[in-house]
Amino acid sequence: MTPRELANSICETLRSHGHQGLLVGGCVRDLLLGREPADYDVATDATPERVTELFPDSVAVGAQFGVILVPCDGLKVEVATFRADAGYSDGRHPDAVVFARTAKEDVQRRDFTINGLLMSHDTGEVLDFVGGQEDLRAGIVRAIGEPDRRFREDKLRLLRAVRFAARFGFAIEPATFEPIRRHARDIKHVSAERVRDELTKVLTEGAARRGFELLDETGLLGAVLPEIAALKGVEQPPQFHPEGDVWIHTRLMIEQLPAGTSPTLAWGVLLHDVGKPPTFKSAEETGDRIRFNGHVDVGIQMARGIARRLRFSNEDTEQIVALVENHMRFGDVEQMRASTLKRFIRLPRFDEHLELHRLDCASSHGRLESYGFVSRTLAETPAEQIRPPRLLTGDDLLEMGYKPGPIFSEILRNVEDAQLEGQLKTKDEAAVYVRARFGSLKQTANRAIPSD
Repeated sequence: MTPRELANSICETLRSHGHQGLLVGGCVRDLLLGREPADYDVATDATPERVTELFPDSVAVGAQFGVILVPCDGLKVEVATFRADAGYSDGRHPDAVVFARTAKEDVQRRDFTINGLLMSHDTGEVLDFVGGQEDLRAGIVRAIGEPDRRFREDKLRLLRAVRFAARFGFAIEPATFEPIRRHARDIKHVSAERVRDELTKVLTEGAARRGFELLDETGLLGAVLPEIAALKGVEQPPQFHPEGDVWIHTRLMIEQLPAGTSPTLAWGVLLHDVGKPPTFKSAEETGDRIRFNGHVDVGIQMARGIARRLRFSNEDTEQIVALVENHMRFGDVEQMRASTLKRFIRLPRFDEHLELHRLDCASSHGRLESYGFVSRTLAETPAEQIRPPRLLTGDDLLEMGYKPGPIFSEILRNVEDAQLEGQLKTKDEAAVYVRARFGSLKQTANRAIPSD
């Protein structure tokens, strides 16, 4: 069963029991645009209680707002009872929910005209009470009814307007655009998680550059990501960045992110140079050229702070920070020792590091020698040489008479380095190497650990 078939069957069941059942919202918009909907929603005059009676396996995900989730074979469709809302004091949830009897009344509470369309599942007849079809044809994002009221009801709609305009290549009509500018600072009242998810969609739906330009034009960028707004006007050395300032460079990079891009890669690309504004030094100050000394270290701290502020998971935070931390290392790959290079390319999700580097080069000087070198290394080096089985363990060191302690990790790392360099291939060779390099137990305990 497909999502569309599940939605159709739900509409059929509702109708066969004397209720209305209509496809609604984004799925109708996408169908009319010739796009495959990501999911389907159904609107009905049946009460939430009645919906749960008709679909015993349903889940009341928002029963107080009239929303019931109907699952089947791993798929799910939201079924929402027609309603008319009575005020939104908290800028997100209705103060009271009044169920309506007609679809016409229901769509008046929705956000934008292009999302306020309904469709008969069987005939394809479109019910349009808000001018959504005309706006789809004209390529316009327009608030339903009074824009100020729509944005006061749910302040996340400020970001959603930008996302829809970017995703579909639409314009935000002036009477909707100006209220977004007026209310831009109100986005700070929206939960960090909701802001994060909306920004991630802007970055990963295939129109990130336009999305961030609209965020800037509406004043939302400074409200949600002041660190990115600060990239504007920060000049770069033209010999490395002929394209212009850091804001131009970052927009060129995110412009190349295709729909479906990994969220962590997208955020890593966005934040990779976030440390440049606070570390900027002009040619007059340095005596030779513009420099950003320490921008990676500063960027690491800033990226971590942004990720925490937006409530990213620990795993995603570490990957985003790692992308910022390692993006400059590619300039040294051809001079790295074999062990250093192999450790580098076995970083978790290294494909994201490599792609960020490619985008970085393609959006600046255009030189891809390091990218090509690493790509060839990955293609030509067997996996067992990049991540070989360990020759010695801590238990082996105990058997050799070494006392447990911090030195264990140093010895094992030295052994692995030699193994990655191709100097050691067997356990016996590793044991001889350790005895020769680290000496006896007594000597090891009383002297500094040798370094390369």
